[in-house]
Amino acid sequence: MDVAERNFDDQLPDGLAPPLTAPTAPPRGVLDAFADLEDPRTRTCPFPLDELLFVALCAVTSGADDWVMVVEWAELRLDWLRRHLPFANGIASHDTFSRVFSLLDAKCFQACFIRWMGELCPSLSGQLIPVDGKSARRSHNGSTAMTHLVSAWSGAAGLVLGQVKTSAKSNEITAIPELLDALDVRAATITIDAMGCQHAIVDKIVHKQAHYIIAVKDNQPTLAQAIESMFPLGESGAKMAGLEQAVSVDKGHGRIETRRCVVARDISALGKTGEVCTGLQSLVMIESTREAINGKKKGECSTERRYYISSLCASAVEFNQMIRSHWGIENSLHWVLDVAFKEDDSRIRIGDGAENFAVLRRITLNLLKQDKSRKSSMRVKRYRATCSLEYLETVMGARPR
Repeated sequence: MDVAERNFDDQLPDGLAPPLTAPTAPPRGVLDAFADLEDPRTRTCPFPLDELLFVALCAVTSGADDWVMVVEWAELRLDWLRRHLPFANGIASHDTFSRVFSLLDAKCFQACFIRWMGELCPSLSGQLIPVDGKSARRSHNGSTAMTHLVSAWSGAAGLVLGQVKTSAKSNEITAIPELLDALDVRAATITIDAMGCQHAIVDKIVHKQAHYIIAVKDNQPTLAQAIESMFPLGESGAKMAGLEQAVSVDKGHGRIETRRCVVARDISALGKTGEVCTGLQSLVMIESTREAINGKKKGECSTERRYYISSLCASAVEFNQMIRSHWGIENSLHWVLDVAFKEDDSRIRIGDGAENFAVLRRITLNLLKQDKSRKSSMRVKRYRATCSLEYLETVMGARPR
């Protein structure tokens, strides 16, 4: 059956993705999941790769944000580390860590990470999977561009599913299909910003037997204008055109936001401009009106309209919820990486070092997200891991030899 013909209600009861229950412990140890990594050093070294990886994961989980901090933490915890691995030659220098992780095959590291997440989240069916990119802003030195990573996020589980590096933000167009190829997204719904409104990306999603909700902006000017013309201005205009709509109101951050979602299902008016949209079933308009209720701008209002294409036949209420949920990748992943892990401040930049350290951050973020023993921020959980080795062992799923 064509993915565009599926009944959406069979996949997402009540219009929402069912909660994805992450296991309390990985199906296998973290180190086992990364056992396929090849040591980039060509000669026998006193510091084995599994020891370096274990130290890096434990230290980053405990709050270390660069290689100097990783080594400082490890030297203070050497007796505990020896309960898990030999560490016959002690702790390597920060230069050794930097050199090894700059030479480590980043594609293999990412592949191991995605495979490990596939074990933690064996099925994404019915899930909403936002895809978006983020740059590590200080990972450049003038001669090389900053590291830009495209990530897939499971909002239901609160976990990073995978990531792919691009050489620039514009290259997300080629990176997104590569990321989707690495994931089993059958019967999931992929949400992407306007960068993803491309033939290749839409075709890839449909080929992977998934649904899509993709923003449309001026990078596809003809399509954007055609869609905009299908949504009459004002609520009364939508009613006159017979379009389904839903309204939600939220109050917070010193303002009231009213979101009106309007859905059009007659796509024949698009003509050839809709050819970019394989499997297209619905056109969506979100009209967001914000009114300041305090401060200097009290009483000021602003209205913004955004347009989307989708292969779903969902209701206006469901589209409103799903499109808003897309921003979970910004709030729960990108913001956390910047605030709790200080990713934008990191100056690691030699070789594949920035990309590989980014993978370490995402591994530890997922490990900490799986801890449901208490409701705490990511910063608090990292601090707790610093103070309590028992808690760190639980998060890592590590058991003494």
